[in-house]
Amino acid sequence: MYGAIEAGGTKFVCAAVDEDMNIVDQITVATLEPKQTMKEVIEFFKKNPVKAIGIGAFGPIEISPNKENYGQILNTPKLAWRWFNMYKELSAALDIPIKIDTDVNAAALGEFKEGHAVGKRSVLYITIGTGVGAGFVLEGETLFGLTHPEMGHILIRQKEEDVFKGNCPTHNNCLEGLVSGPAIEARLGIKGHELGEDHVIWDHVADYIGQALMTYNLILSPEIILIGGGVAQQAHLFPKIRTAFKKHMNGYIDHEIIKGDLEEYIQYPKLGQKAGLVGSIYLAKGIALD
Repeated sequence: MYGAIEAGGTKFVCAAVDEDMNIVDQITVATLEPKQTMKEVIEFFKKNPVKAIGIGAFGPIEISPNKENYGQILNTPKLAWRWFNMYKELSAALDIPIKIDTDVNAAALGEFKEGHAVGKRSVLYITIGTGVGAGFVLEGETLFGLTHPEMGHILIRQKEEDVFKGNCPTHNNCLEGLVSGPAIEARLGIKGHELGEDHVIWDHVADYIGQALMTYNLILSPEIILIGGGVAQQAHLFPKIRTAFKKHMNGYIDHEIIKGDLEEYIQYPKLGQKAGLVGSIYLAKGIALD
């Protein structure tokens, strides 16, 4: 069997799956103090012995296997988890191969293997919820360099009439500071899901996401873009995002897909909220074969 962990800021989802990708056992553990949470995770995998474990984790986190602090949570706002090394904790307890990546890279890999990106060479997966992050897969490999990408923090040109300064504590009006769930609530004093579809904020949000997608497209040229997360569950946003993307591209990329209606190019993930867990399973399968 293979193990998978979707390590989120509010909960850890752990699964043991067989060779045919059938889930044999699964639990959800609250993200509390590291030792408390990891104790339950370790107990689960001792009850369900696996060949290897793949983890899609919240961050920032060190994901370069060559680094001494591989698997260490870095300067996360979750103070109890700051500098905690998930890899070392699990390795010491279970003594099996473990592969760690970001939650969004894992979700991108899940969609690459079993979702809308099957048959594609590349996929960009963006999550827009409590924060904004993105993962990229090219030919089955996730992207990282000096660190993992932080695509949610690119700067955005705000509309002239939009005077909101943004709520990112580091960059103010970066993408996350303008379109995340907390940004919408900080701006209006109300949660996004409580707003009507015709509220002007959605025009701003769609425009800013469209700008970001233009930037990502020009740099990465993904074959498909998938947008998940709580904010993205507002289905009425997608036509607005596609329109904004096309406006900002302004015909620059001469490709039939970019010139088309974009309904298949920019869409909601096929696997929905399961994408990260599925991707984590494939991380485990990959490390088990190495």
